[in-house]
Amino acid sequence: MDITLMDETNTVTREQLNEVERLLNVAAEQLEIADSTEMSVTFMDNQHIQEINREYRQKDSPTDVISFALEELGEGELPVIFEGADALPRNLGDIMISVEKAKEQALEYDHTYERELGFLAVHGFLHLNGYDHMTEEDEKEMFDLQRKILDAYGLTR
Repeated sequence: MDITLMDETNTVTREQLNEVERLLNVAAEQLEIADSTEMSVTFMDNQHIQEINREYRQKDSPTDVISFALEELGEGELPVIFEGADALPRNLGDIMISVEKAKEQALEYDHTYERELGFLAVHGFLHLNGYDHMTEEDEKEMFDLQRKILDAYGLTR
């Protein structure tokens, strides 16, 4: 999978970026996502993610992760389908992660910052692939899959 990683904070180490990329590739394998698929992950501060949260979700507070799934259709939108030899690669969308929230939550949940970054990346990735946690049943399915991916990678609590 082609993953573009951007660190707006200049605080995420090369090793941490590589770890997130490897973990997302394991997640893609679990979901049988084609190698040619693209997506991006941006690491940002609380202020920037709060602006995005306010603009797109009407919630004026910082959050830990936001996903924008390109394949998710809004009301009245029609799907764009590319087929044939000249087809563009599938693009899942974008994940934004607050590094400040990741650090806070790592302390709160008593695990490493790297584990929290990985958890948030997988959580966002599952949202890009249509998983959600709006109902108890959907939450169980998503969180079970999240745990399975993190365990398969070896990133446990």
